[in-house]
Amino acid sequence: MTGLRKRMLEELQRRNYSPTTIRAYLYAVEEFARYFGKSPDKLGQEDLRQYQLHLLHDCKLTIGTIVGRIAALRFFFVKVLRRPYREIDLVYPKRPERLPTVLSQDEVARLIDSANNLLDYAMLMTLYATGMRRAELIRLKVEDVDSQRMILHIRQGKGNRDRDVPLTPKLLKTLREYWRWMKPKTYLFPGMVRNWRADKPITPKCVWSAVQDAAKRAGIKKRVSPHTMRHSFATHLLENGADLRTIQMLLGHVDLETTAVYLHLSRRHLQAVTNPVETMSISILDTVKRSRRRKQQP
Repeated sequence: MTGLRKRMLEELQRRNYSPTTIRAYLYAVEEFARYFGKSPDKLGQEDLRQYQLHLLHDCKLTIGTIVGRIAALRFFFVKVLRRPYREIDLVYPKRPERLPTVLSQDEVARLIDSANNLLDYAMLMTLYATGMRRAELIRLKVEDVDSQRMILHIRQGKGNRDRDVPLTPKLLKTLREYWRWMKPKTYLFPGMVRNWRADKPITPKCVWSAVQDAAKRAGIKKRVSPHTMRHSFATHLLENGADLRTIQMLLGHVDLETTAVYLHLSRRHLQAVTNPVETMSISILDTVKRSRRRKQQP
């Protein structure tokens, strides 16, 4: 490990960044240095500008990925190299405002039923029944399942915050059946090493593949990811009468405004207000002419 990498790692650890963020930040700086073939501390403002254009035009990365790379480079130059913030010529590209994909309850049921095996079935059921993030799912431990209180403990979620979510009877039944088959020791969903089960967390890619494969078998054409299960969980809760504050706590959102996006996805809320077109006095449809020809002006 180089001195710069070690220093950056220490600065990230001092601020209690998550392991996932640490890996992403270190990788981003490595890629930056590799592109120019120089140590990153030898590069400057014009190099940053050129690299950002490279990410946008050559790599064709998503806006979210580019934002993550920029955040990592800002951290490196400002927190590790101690360069003035105003000298860092990096701007965050504007994110397109898109509503998240949401499945209907029937589609969620079809997706879970199309799981490849009991491991995938249990993971998909847990994602939907709790609304937890993929990173939270892979770190779940057997001891986090509290069947006495009917609670699932989520340890050190996003922002290093703990929270509890309800453990429903149907999910508990699924996890018990899964446990009898898999018999996990530490992590509820253990990973593999050289095609052998190991006492380590399953990889994020395995969770992604479980969702993608099930969606394909279920014939779902929408773009589906593990986070789609979270969006669907929140939207269905809202449609079933849960209030935003409760959903905010279950999802682990810091800001209620983040949770409010589900108001745009809930059919119940979208249809709650009468559309003004329904109260207008307009022509009866049967009397409207069918010809597209316009009358000639005299």
